[in-house]
Amino acid sequence: MSHIARAASARISLATSCRLLLAIIGAASLAACAQSPVGRQKADLGISRHAAVERPHRVAALHPRPIRRARVPDAKQTASHGVASFYSDTKTASGEKFDKNELTAAHPSLPFGTKLRVTDVSSGRFVTVRVNDRGPYVRGRVVDISPSAAEELGMVDKGITNVRLDVVR
Repeated sequence: MSHIARAASARISLATSCRLLLAIIGAASLAACAQSPVGRQKADLGISRHAAVERPHRVAALHPRPIRRARVPDAKQTASHGVASFYSDTKTASGEKFDKNELTAAHPSLPFGTKLRVTDVSSGRFVTVRVNDRGPYVRGRVVDISPSAAEELGMVDKGITNVRLDVVR
């Protein structure tokens, strides 16, 4: 075999060896992806909703941390501190007609019907109100109370006051 023929054969075997090596690396990479949690999650995304209901262990694999349920505030939990204002409206988010003579409040997240003790931190006066509306929609405020509740707190002239909110029940 001539020198040129040997060199050509060596090039062919080198090219074949490189292709074979690349194919082995590619296969190993695919196998590693199939074994990794990311690969399993991507594979599990293709399952139908019905299959996810039948096999809850697969759904749990997608959520490494347990899903937390919303807590219902207990009687001793302090809801928040902040600024309160008073408001008037025609209809509330709960569907009730707004009555300025009732002791009611608007809170962004507490369930309708929740009783709140609203305490003016500077005077110590407090009033218990029932959440029946959503709001306030002004940044920095934690609660809007009805005009009659504002009178109980003595904040009608000021318009706003610093309060502490405690969930009563």
